[in-house]
Amino acid sequence: MKVIKEHIKLGSYKPFYLLYGTEEYLKKLYRDKLKDAILGDTDGMNYSYFEGKEIDLKKVTEVVQTLPFFSDRRLVIIENSGLFKSQNELSTMLSGMPDSTIVIFVETEIDKRNKLYKLVKDRGTVSEMNGLDERNLKLFAASLLEQAGKKITESTMTYLLDKIGSDMENIQNEVEKIIGYTMNHTVVTTEDIDAVVTTQITGKIFQMIDAIGSKQQNKALSLYYDLLSVREKPMSILYLITRHFNILLQIKDLTAKGHAGAEIAGKVGVPPFAVRKYTAQARNFTVSRLKQALEFAADVEEQVKSGRMIDQIGVELLLITFSKKE
Repeated sequence: MKVIKEHIKLGSYKPFYLLYGTEEYLKKLYRDKLKDAILGDTDGMNYSYFEGKEIDLKKVTEVVQTLPFFSDRRLVIIENSGLFKSQNELSTMLSGMPDSTIVIFVETEIDKRNKLYKLVKDRGTVSEMNGLDERNLKLFAASLLEQAGKKITESTMTYLLDKIGSDMENIQNEVEKIIGYTMNHTVVTTEDIDAVVTTQITGKIFQMIDAIGSKQQNKALSLYYDLLSVREKPMSILYLITRHFNILLQIKDLTAKGHAGAEIAGKVGVPPFAVRKYTAQARNFTVSRLKQALEFAADVEEQVKSGRMIDQIGVELLLITFSKKE
C-alpha cells in the first residue's frame, strides 16, 4: 500500500497493479485512489471495466491495445475474474500492450504459480490487502468518529469491535449510524452502540461459544433464539458453530506447536487481532471436547438432511449437550 501511495504522489505508474486479499474496503479504496489519480478529471473515454469469470479475453486484449484519446493514459480495471486461479492466455495477450495502458486487477484469491501473476509481479505492483490488526482497526474507527467531532474511550471501542467484527466496510457503516444517532452529544457510549449497532452473526456465535465454554446454558440458548428471531436459519447457525469449533481446534494445535499469532492468523484464516481472543476462548475446551462437538455437529447435520431430525431441535441439542455442567 505504501508503494501505491508513492506512485500516486509521484504521478508515476506501473503497467500492472494487482490488489488481492480478503479486505474489500481496502481493495476498493486503493482501486479508486489509483483510478482518480490516473484518469484525473477526464471522461470515461479512456476507461474500461470488466467483472466476473465470464470476461471476454479477446475484448480485453482489444481494449488494452488501444491508444488513449487526447490523454496520456488508458486505464482498464478487471475485478473478480478468477484469472489468477486458472490457466489462460491473458499473460501472453498483455505482454505487448502499449506503455500508455495501465491495468488494475482486483481479486480475492490468487495462485502465485499462475503465469498472469508472474507477469504482474515482474512488471507491476502486487499488494495483498487483508484485515488490519486490532490497533489499526481501532484507529480507523476512531478517525471516522473524530471527523464527525465524536470521541470514544478505549474500552468502548473494544466493545464496538466485539459487536461488529473486523470488516472495514461494515465498521464504516455502523460508525455512520452511531454518528447519526449521537447528534446531541460528543462522547459515544456503550448505550449508544447497543441502541443502533447491528451485532454481526459471527459476534453472536463467538458469544454463544463463550457461553458453552463457561457452561452458561441459558445464555447460549438465548443467543440462539435471538438469531432465530431475526430469521437466521438453524443450519446456517450450525455451519458457523462448526466452523468456530474447527478454528478453536486448529488454534489449540498450532499454539501447542509453538506458532506465533500472525502465523496462526494466516493458517486459520482469522483476523490477526482476533487470534488472542480465540486463544483465550480455546482454553475453555479440551481437544477431545472440541472433537466431540464437531462429531456431534456432523451427526446433527446428517440426521437433518435425512429427515430424521428437525433442524432447530438439532442445534438446540448441540447447545444443551455441550453447555451443561458436568
